Amino acid sequence: MRIETLRARLRELGAKPCHEDRLMRAWLQRLPLDGGPRPQEHFLPLALRQALPALTAELDGLARLRSQHPGEDGSSRLLVELADGQTVESVLLPRDGLCVSTQVGCAVGCVFCMTGKDGLLRQVGSAEIVAQVALARSLRRVHKVVFMGMGEPAHNLDNVVEAIETLGTDGAIPHKNLVFSTVGDERVFERLPQMRVKPALALSLHTTRAGLRAQLLPRAPRIDPEALVELGEAYARATGYPIQYQWTLLDGVNDSAEELEGIVRLLAGKYAVMNMIPFNTVEGLDFRRPSWEKAADIARWLHQRGVLTKLRRSAGQDVDAGCGQLRAREIKVGFVARERRLAERAARP
Repeated sequence: MRIETLRARLRELGAKPCHEDRLMRAWLQRLPLDGGPRPQEHFLPLALRQALPALTAELDGLARLRSQHPGEDGSSRLLVELADGQTVESVLLPRDGLCVSTQVGCAVGCVFCMTGKDGLLRQVGSAEIVAQVALARSLRRVHKVVFMGMGEPAHNLDNVVEAIETLGTDGAIPHKNLVFSTVGDERVFERLPQMRVKPALALSLHTTRAGLRAQLLPRAPRIDPEALVELGEAYARATGYPIQYQWTLLDGVNDSAEELEGIVRLLAGKYAVMNMIPFNTVEGLDFRRPSWEKAADIARWLHQRGVLTKLRRSAGQDVDAGCGQLRAREIKVGFVARERRLAERAARP
C-alpha cells in the first residue's frame, strides 16, 4: 500500500485534509485519537468513524513483529512480516534511531551482503515503510530513521520519497534525522533537492577504485568514486547536512595503504563524515572481518589527515543479525521443517 492510496481511501470516507493529518499523526506517532480536547465523534465524519476499526486493523497488519533479537549494544533486530507474508528487517538503534527496509531483497547484489543473494523479490510500498516506524514506536521512542535496511532506496524512489515526506511531517521526524542511503544513482541527486522534506544523504563508497567497486557492487551504477563524491558534496552544500560515506571494511580487500591515501585524496576538506563499519561476518561469504584494533588504527590515521572518521559497530553482531541474515535464517529453518514434514509423510505406511 502507498500513502497516497491510503489518503484517497480516507477522502472517500469523507475525510478532509485536517482529518487525514489527524489520523496519520495518530498512526505514526502512536497517539490516541481521543487525546485532544474533543472526542472523535465531534470532528470525524460518521462514515470514517464507522470504518476506523477495520482500517486500524489493516494498518496494523502492514508490518507485524515476527521476532525480536536484542543485542548487547542496545540495538534490537526486528524481523517484520508484511501483509502478504514476506519479511523484511528493521533495526532499533541506540539513541532513538531506527533502520528500515525499502525492498524485499535487493537488485544491487553487493558481494559482501546477504540481502542481495536472492535478488529483488518486490518493492516495499510507502505505507509499509512508514508502518515499520509505527511498529518500532510501539516498542520504544524513535527520533531518527535511516533508510539503510534491506534494498536499494534509489530503486524504489517514488515510495521512499513519499515515506520521507510523510515521516518529516505527520511522523514528526526532524528532516536532518531522515537519512537516505544509496550506492549512487544520478536520479537521487535530481529528485532529493526538489523535495519539501530534504533528507540527509549517505553514500555507499566502500572503495576509491572504480574497478574494485564494480566487483564489490556488481549492479550499482557505473559512477567513478570521484564523480560520486562531487555529486555528494554539491548536495551537502545545498542542504547544509554533511554527506555520510559508508565503508564496509573488508580485511585484505579495501584496507590497504593505497585505499587510505585514496580516501584522503577524495574526502579531505569535504563536508563529509566517513563511517567505517567492520564487516559483519556472514556464513557462506569468504570475506573476513578485520580486528577492531586494526580498524581503530585506520580510523585514527584518516582523522589525523583531515577526514572526519567514525568507527561504527554494525548493530546486532553479537546475535549474528547482519542485514538479511534474520530473513535468510527463517527461510532456511522453514525449508528444513517442510522437508522434514514431507519426509515423515512419505515414510508413513
